[in-house]
Amino acid sequence: MLGSGTSTGVPTLGCSCPVCTSSDPRDQRLRPSILLSWDHFRVVIDTTPDFRTQALRAGLRTLDAVLLTHSHADHIMGLDDIRPFNFDRAEPIPVLGDAATLADVRRVYKYVFDDNYPHSTIPRIATAVIDAPWEIGGVRFEPLTVMHGPQPILAYRFGRHAYVTDFSELPPAAKARLRGLDVLFLDALRRRGHPTHSTLENSLALVRELQPRRAFFTHICHELGHASTSAELPPGVALAYDGLRLDLDLSPAD
Repeated sequence: MLGSGTSTGVPTLGCSCPVCTSSDPRDQRLRPSILLSWDHFRVVIDTTPDFRTQALRAGLRTLDAVLLTHSHADHIMGLDDIRPFNFDRAEPIPVLGDAATLADVRRVYKYVFDDNYPHSTIPRIATAVIDAPWEIGGVRFEPLTVMHGPQPILAYRFGRHAYVTDFSELPPAAKARLRGLDVLFLDALRRRGHPTHSTLENSLALVRELQPRRAFFTHICHELGHASTSAELPPGVALAYDGLRLDLDLSPAD
């Protein structure tokens, strides 16, 4: 878990609430992202504005692909920081997302795709729309459409696990692919309602419905303290935290 926080991170700028001033390192949350590592392959889901710090902290030495959930700033604004991973790599790094996300990436990082840009170090990436399962190193990533308020974005299933951030609603087709998993990562922003994010109560209800073996909540804001909230959670459910490491079976599963 590279980052478990919401778009502002925790501590939040200008805030002196108990969570933002907490000495518990699990209350210090960078923007939301995960790293999947197996054999000699390394894949990240989302490159946050904190990506450089996250990669250093995780000891990331190589990168083989980036999967994007959507194009909000807290999910793509660290893309330039993949440049050092190009240095010893002959091929561009694949960056995958839906068509709308990649269109925004090409707009925000216009210079990266400009053949007339003056010679300088820029990310060497190869964008591709992911609208069907995609495989790298024997691991299959399946894109699932979920709703972030009115905006459709992507979640990803890999093996018997899935990462579902920034959602307010799970369409039936996505729910069907998220039932009975081993590990399910879910957005759980706060207790109060939000127009584009799942709440703690809503995500707990989804866990009861989808019945994963384990669930970890992420994209957490400063209204949820790690220790106090964790004490309320049922067995098999936990708040994620930056630096959390899990051993997962990434072999293909129906």
